[in-house]
Amino acid sequence: MNSNHVEGPDKQWSIPLHVGIIMDGNGRWAQRNGVARSEGHKAGTLNVRPIAEACADYGVRYLTVYALSTENWSRPPQEIETLLGLIGDRLRAERKSIFENRIRIRILGSMNPINPTLRLTIRRLERSTKHFDRLTLNIAFNYGGRAEIVRAVQNLIRERVDSEDVSEDLMDKYMYTSNQPDPDLIIRTGGEQRISNFLLWQSAYAEFFSSDVLWPDFDTNALQEAFAAYNRRDRRYGRTALVNPQDIRVGDE
Repeated sequence: MNSNHVEGPDKQWSIPLHVGIIMDGNGRWAQRNGVARSEGHKAGTLNVRPIAEACADYGVRYLTVYALSTENWSRPPQEIETLLGLIGDRLRAERKSIFENRIRIRILGSMNPINPTLRLTIRRLERSTKHFDRLTLNIAFNYGGRAEIVRAVQNLIRERVDSEDVSEDLMDKYMYTSNQPDPDLIIRTGGEQRISNFLLWQSAYAEFFSSDVLWPDFDTNALQEAFAAYNRRDRRYGRTALVNPQDIRVGDE
C-alpha cells in the first residue's frame, strides 16, 4: 500500500502518498454567503494553497486537484472566462510560495483551447518547478478521464504499438500521471457522491471520501477527517480478508 506513517491527532496514521480532490461547492458557497458566483470561484482558488501545504506537511507526495473539467466548457462563457482568469491570477500570485515550499506543478489536460497568455504562464511554471520534490501538485485543467484514456489509445496507435504488447503497465506510461503512483484517496467536497470523470484509470482501487464541507470552507480539520476515514478502511485490492490459508476449507457451503 502506498502510504507514509505520521502522528495523527489520536494515533499513528497511515497517510496516502497520492490524494485527489474534486473541489466542489464554489457556487453553493457563493449562494450561501450572498455573493456572486465569481466570488465563490475566487474563494475556491484561494483555498488550494493551504490544503496543498497541509498535505505536504503530512507527507503526501502527490496531490491532484480538479480545477476545470472538459464538461465545464458547457457553462456560460462569462463564467469560464472568470474561471480561467482566476486560475491564471492565482498561479502568478502563488509563484513565490510555490518556490518556497518546493512544490512541483504539473498540468493534467489539454492546453489546446487555452489562451496563449495563460498557456505560457502554465508552461513556464511547469518548467521552473520540475526539479522540486516536496510535493507534486497536479492541476487537472481542461481534463476528463475518458478523454485521457482516448488520448492514450490514440498515442499507442500513432506509435504503432503491437496489440499484444499493450498492458496495464504500458497504459500507465501513456497517462498524464506517468511515473506517479495511483491515488490512494479521492476526496470530493460539497457532499456529492459522483466521481465526475476524474482520474478514471488511476483511481481503480482508490478509497473514496465524500465531505459535506463546501470546497472554500474545506480546511485542515476536514482534511484530517478524510485521513481518519482512510485509516479506517481495509484496503485488500480484491484479496480475501482471510490471512491463514488453513481458514479456507474447500467444499464449505
